[in-house]
Amino acid sequence: MMLTAMEKEQEKVLEGEKFSRLLRRNKLKVTQPRLSVLHIISDKETAISQPELEKLLGDAVDRVTLYRVLATFEEKGILHKIFDLHGTATYALCSTDCDEHHHHDEHVHFICASCNSIYCLDDFKMPKIDLPAGYQLHSIGVNAVGLCAQCKPLTK
Repeated sequence: MMLTAMEKEQEKVLEGEKFSRLLRRNKLKVTQPRLSVLHIISDKETAISQPELEKLLGDAVDRVTLYRVLATFEEKGILHKIFDLHGTATYALCSTDCDEHHHHDEHVHFICASCNSIYCLDDFKMPKIDLPAGYQLHSIGVNAVGLCAQCKPLTK
């Protein structure tokens, strides 16, 4: 179903309101750079790197501001960081259960060995890990590497 221009605009307004509430709930000012980053990341099916974000934002947000936005969002539990196969940090939206005290994004990340895209596989949760006394778990990271649907060769 194709959306009309008016429906698309209405959808963007609703999304903007949702992001504004998210920022206020995290005690952050609602600013255009923050809203722009959230819009771009939420539109992506895959995690996105800071250089990719920079390209998409153009002159609207300078590099230092973008670094600060990403760091703040990660600290507040709005985004989580995943490293691609080349060691580049990429970012994806956190679940609504995340907060600044604990990320609850214990799921598998699929990294395509061909195009290096990273997909959050939210349906694959990590098992509970019983740690020895005195240990404290901060995060769990499991990456599955293979070929995504776009890169997988067609088989007959």
